[in-house]
Amino acid sequence: MAIIETRGLSKVYTLGRNKEVVALNKVSVSIEEGEIFGILGPNGSGKTTCLKLLLGIIFPTEGEIEIMGENQYSVTAKKNIGFLPENPYYYDYLTGPEILKFYGKLFDMPASTISSRVEELLQLVGLYDARNLSLRHYSKGMLERIGLAASLINDPKILILDEPTTGLDPIGCKETRDLLIKLNQEGKTILLSSHFLSEVERVCTRIAIFHRGYLLTSGTLDGLLKEYQAENLEDLFVKAIEKFDTSKEQMSV
Repeated sequence: MAIIETRGLSKVYTLGRNKEVVALNKVSVSIEEGEIFGILGPNGSGKTTCLKLLLGIIFPTEGEIEIMGENQYSVTAKKNIGFLPENPYYYDYLTGPEILKFYGKLFDMPASTISSRVEELLQLVGLYDARNLSLRHYSKGMLERIGLAASLINDPKILILDEPTTGLDPIGCKETRDLLIKLNQEGKTILLSSHFLSEVERVCTRIAIFHRGYLLTSGTLDGLLKEYQAENLEDLFVKAIEKFDTSKEQMSV
């Protein structure tokens, strides 16, 4: 069953009087409940634009979005999504528990529920021993983990993560990867955007490749490797983009 679905989703930005930039072009994709779905693509391919549209942060130029059977602006959709942006900003004078309590209050959670949830999440992301430390003293990996904890404060069914391993060392990447697998095993549907092909290859059930605002292809890794006669995800990624660019060049001749 699809928990997220887009149909003909497009986003066009108008720059000045006569210039338009197509950030996303008629994207139709379906994400099944309980899977880890990876979005890949070069810089400027439309990945983050797609995530922002799903979150209702920006409005589509055309097309439709359904999240749990409702549109992206519904209360049901909002309550069941946790989001970790690529470069989150925190009040760094707060401690981990304080920032989590702040987000819990934004969801209008009861104080008793917030307290127990904060304890649970700090244990989950391995930051319980650092609970008295202000965020300004956190490492990059610790900030990523507290961000993931914040995205889980409302116990969402869907996690949307934009570049969750950017700037992390190999140990931090492994810890994040293991945590995502654990959350998925507990029933979370995870949608992540990443430049790190090896990380996507290890955790994702299915993938989609974006380029120049287009959805080039999507499916299981094994299925796409066979379709493109690719040896690995990197080879698949390059071949999909080269095929698209070649077809565009031929059409313009």
